[in-house]
Amino acid sequence: SRWEEEKKEDGVKWTQLEHRGPYFAPLYEPLPEDVHFYYDGNDGIWDIWSVWPLLDLSIPSFAQEMTSEEQKIIQDLEKCDFSEIHKYFVDKSEARKALPKEEKQKLKEEADKIQEEYGYCILDGHREKIGNFKTEPPGLFRGRGDHPKMGMLKRRIMPEDVVINCSKDSKIPEPPEGHRWKEVRSDNTVTWLASWTENIQNTLKYIMLNPSSKLKGEKDWQKFEVARRLKGVVHKIRAQYRADWKSREMKKRQRAVALYFIDKLALRAGNEKEEGETADTVGCCSLRVEHIQLHPELDGQEHVVEFDFLGKDSIRYYNKVSVEKPVFKNLQLFMKNKDPTDDLFDRLTTSFLNKHLQDLMDGLTAKVFRTYNASITLQEQLKALTNSEDNVAGKLLSYNRANRAVAILCNHQRSVPKTFAKSMEILQTKIDAKKKQVEEAQQELKKAEDEFEETKDSKAGANVEKKKKQLKRLEEQLARLHVQATDKEENKQIALGTSKLNYLDPRISVAWCKKFGIPIEKIYNKTQREKFAWAIDMAREDFEF
Repeated sequence: SRWEEEKKEDGVKWTQLEHRGPYFAPLYEPLPEDVHFYYDGNDGIWDIWSVWPLLDLSIPSFAQEMTSEEQKIIQDLEKCDFSEIHKYFVDKSEARKALPKEEKQKLKEEADKIQEEYGYCILDGHREKIGNFKTEPPGLFRGRGDHPKMGMLKRRIMPEDVVINCSKDSKIPEPPEGHRWKEVRSDNTVTWLASWTENIQNTLKYIMLNPSSKLKGEKDWQKFEVARRLKGVVHKIRAQYRADWKSREMKKRQRAVALYFIDKLALRAGNEKEEGETADTVGCCSLRVEHIQLHPELDGQEHVVEFDFLGKDSIRYYNKVSVEKPVFKNLQLFMKNKDPTDDLFDRLTTSFLNKHLQDLMDGLTAKVFRTYNASITLQEQLKALTNSEDNVAGKLLSYNRANRAVAILCNHQRSVPKTFAKSMEILQTKIDAKKKQVEEAQQELKKAEDEFEETKDSKAGANVEKKKKQLKRLEEQLARLHVQATDKEENKQIALGTSKLNYLDPRISVAWCKKFGIPIEKIYNKTQREKFAWAIDMAREDFEF
């Protein structure tokens, strides 16, 4: 299959790469004459050239864009009135939504044309889809959570900022008229097609291939193969870190406790970060004393550690866990004579931890534990929860429950959707209506049975069978709605998508579908089926992670 074509020499990712370069965000359109900006009640005298949903605009980034005249007048963000501008954009977006069908179709065709032209590349003779081929328009930087750079202005990306990567003999992409690329290179050890530096964090941004591409698929497959290798050595690793809890070297003890957390709680390792550059989020190695509380006893459990910190993307991690006694004793030791803001694992760095993991198994990093524990949990939960007697809806509920167990392990939360109450209400109305139909069908069946008792007529007998079938169908529909409601309720604060896309070996799900005769589209939508084409191709129903 195309997943197993000829292997290239180490480090080489492609021999041929040809593409059109990025599609640049449309240029700024000045506002109509009658849309005004007001400062302190006065009509704005100047054309404000960019519009921001003014959630978090910082005056410094605003000031950079003003003339010195304007800077004299505009001192206070509170006095800026963007309401007309805001209304103009809201109206514009509403008008777009209200367009007649054929207009919408026309816009879709235009978008498809751009996708056809810029959204594909030729890689080693295969036409592959590109993930993000459009540059981001200028606007306000939001960041996740309480980001110190929130409200700063993201500059427009120009061709002069962009480095193009393609093969030497390919047709080199043309920059937009009157512009040139920053550089054109041919580096076949990387998989990106174009890159530039963004101005907020000074980090590199890349145009990459779509997850459905062969290159990404292979990488994904390898990721799960590494996690499957961990399965063979994990008992040895666990024995080793448990022995290290008693090590005479403080550094080793801290490493062993951190590894226990990463393994047992699927915590992320956490990187060393520059202060003030990013939001104050931590992982396992960067935990501070203030992030945990120790309870010798809590809610009837012994040796409880209470975690409370902001993890990746400023998502709060809150958990109370009963740990083994030596872990508890070690934590008491690590916290002794420290201030709340001191590091819990003061001798430990992520690189020291990952170097140790690499020694234990080739390719092992903290992230592999997350992938391994997520996938193994899904497989075990599916075995425990799936009842082969259930109908499809019942089996899918079991699948979602297994997926939920993983999302909880990985702390993938979401805020309750705004529309939750409303859609739950609609579902409840459907349930009530269906109940009524079931009651009516029960009465009709009773009536038909009475009639058959009296007449013993074959026609009346057939009618009884018909009414029985009707009732059975309605009862099944009602059961399905109940399952849906249960599923929705249990899922309201849990995000299933992250683990499904990143941490769960898709072959487990594919094998489960094949084993129980569940259509794969019930588990994976079209995009996911494209991403996991390699697994759908490969996994038989007896696949074991």
